[in-house]
Amino acid sequence: MRLTRSYRWFVVGVFFGFILLHQTDRLLISPLTTSIMEEFRINKTQMGLVSTMALLVGGVLFPLWGYLYDRFARPRLLALASLIWGATTWLSAIAPTYPAFLATRASTGIDDSSYPGIYSLISDYFGPSMRGRVYGLLQLSQPLGYLLGIGLALGLGPVWGWRRVFYLTGSIGIVLAVLIFFIVRDVPRGRSEPEMEGLEKIQPHRFQWKTALELFRKRSLLFLFGQGFVGVFPWQVITFWFFAYLETERGYDENAILLTMAPAVLVLSAGYFIGGSLGDAAFRRTQRGRLLVSLVGVLLGAILLTVTINVPHDDRTTFMILLLATAVFIPFASPNVVSTIYDITVPEVRSTALALQYFIEEGGSAVAPLLAGFIADRSSLEYAILVICVTAWLIGAVLLACAAYLVPRDMTALRAQMRARAQAEGRSS
Repeated sequence: MRLTRSYRWFVVGVFFGFILLHQTDRLLISPLTTSIMEEFRINKTQMGLVSTMALLVGGVLFPLWGYLYDRFARPRLLALASLIWGATTWLSAIAPTYPAFLATRASTGIDDSSYPGIYSLISDYFGPSMRGRVYGLLQLSQPLGYLLGIGLALGLGPVWGWRRVFYLTGSIGIVLAVLIFFIVRDVPRGRSEPEMEGLEKIQPHRFQWKTALELFRKRSLLFLFGQGFVGVFPWQVITFWFFAYLETERGYDENAILLTMAPAVLVLSAGYFIGGSLGDAAFRRTQRGRLLVSLVGVLLGAILLTVTINVPHDDRTTFMILLLATAVFIPFASPNVVSTIYDITVPEVRSTALALQYFIEEGGSAVAPLLAGFIADRSSLEYAILVICVTAWLIGAVLLACAAYLVPRDMTALRAQMRARAQAEGRSS
């Protein structure tokens, strides 16, 4: 199947909108935290548990979704995920008590495992040389979704109440499900690999458990799994608690929060694309390039956040400048880790490989909001954010360095496999 350039970028636009609005719904709970806590009369630990449960549900289901994406039509499954997003968000909106809200909000994690299907499909639309930029562009939508969630919470929350805001975002999920079902097309797995260029027909290589189990023999991938375990701790803590930190500990009102968070999130969004683009450029020079860019981003993020958090509370200008500087580097690793996983795995198990990465990430980071709430109840949110984020980034930096050292061997092995397949396809045609 030949896809035009315009159609490929149109699908990227559809998925950009899906991730943007899905993240809006997923992260909307952060700026609504205070009002939800007041209605249900719960403490920070209980509120942290709400996010933790959703993350646990999503994390547990990642391997299942990854397997399904490698076996069946990816657009149909993505449409199903969008439908589940809409339905579970509606259930959260009607929950009458805290236990019911905890259960229904946990159910929203079911569709949070959908992203491996998106990235796997896009890997068959675009070749390795530009995947970092495309993934960076798609991931740019995640913090923009957070910003849109803040806007909805501050703009509509006081007028509508948090329940009606959830009705709105849930309805959007149902509309997107219809759009994806009828518009997005699947393509043969491996279609965009350089070795397959010029081949009219590609024989499908189907998912096999033996191939999936061989993922655990790739040493660089194992270090990326380890990095994933700790690497998302900061993201979960920042997205869930930073709004409340500015409000309760730095004394920001709603306008000050918006004027602080909006520029920070915009810079953070740009960091995904910048990091992915730098990763592509570095990859053209060395096979270790993507992970070296990731390593630099992680280290600079840890250093700058430490300096930022320790700025006196009355010096808002310096705090703002350093927060923006920190935001640039925080997302550098994300698009490059996804691209690297696809640089070392065969196409028929790429959804499974990324799902395992996300499963490990969610398994580790799911406790982050709860842990931060627990620490904050005994100390402060400032201390909780700093300790969790910096510790996770420093450990992640060591693991990224190990992965960067080992990754050329696994990349070379994949290219050899793809050349052998291309030769077999050429003989059979």
